[in-house]
Amino acid sequence: MFNFFSKKHFLIDHLEGFIDVHNHLLPGIDDGAKTVEDSIELIKGFNEFGVTDFICTPHIMENYYPNTPLTINSSLSILKNALNMNNLEHVNVDIAAEHMIDSGFAKLLDEKNIMPLTKSYLLIEMSYLQASINFDSAVQKIKSSGLFPIFAHPERYAYLHKNLRNYTQYKDEGLLFQLNILSLSDYYGKEVNKTALWLLKNNLIDFMASDVHKISQLNYLKKISINEKTLMLIKPVIEKTIYNFK
Repeated sequence: MFNFFSKKHFLIDHLEGFIDVHNHLLPGIDDGAKTVEDSIELIKGFNEFGVTDFICTPHIMENYYPNTPLTINSSLSILKNALNMNNLEHVNVDIAAEHMIDSGFAKLLDEKNIMPLTKSYLLIEMSYLQASINFDSAVQKIKSSGLFPIFAHPERYAYLHKNLRNYTQYKDEGLLFQLNILSLSDYYGKEVNKTALWLLKNNLIDFMASDVHKISQLNYLKKISINEKTLMLIKPVIEKTIYNFK
């Protein structure tokens, strides 16, 4: 007997009009696009399946990527000029940042050197090796500043997989969750994929984004297929992402 939920869909067929709110398309300022040519190649690749709106989120990470509003705006100017030169004026590019919760974060927040997403959302991350000691206090400080913290790719932190109740505790603290599209495949490993699906099934994911750094990731994303059941889980997340950031 045919199983309705076994039908496969290419994910990109459901992303037309999507707003990518977490990516590393800006050239030359973190571990994403190295050159403006890389940026243009990525953007053209997204255009092939109808994604033309981006909020670029380079890392702000003490000792590794000490970006500032000045460096991020400078890179944006270079990219916008390249878009015009490549007849990509229809592409909409905005800027924010992905903030590492490290020892320098509190100072950035106090001095207002942070880069929020549209509507006062702040994209944050932790180390993949271990949880930030100051993570909980940083979340509270973000909220008390009138911002809404978005936890980038929660499914990718292996130390959270051991106790899934960690996720519900973070949600109770007021964190919003952003899922990486690549986590809907085995790109980051089977455990990440398993955790991503668990978060979706438990209605814990608020937003989706590509988190694309390089063309090989985008090419992998284009090949992702999902079943009907997973599609039904992510459609509301896609719609919520578009609604909140359009």
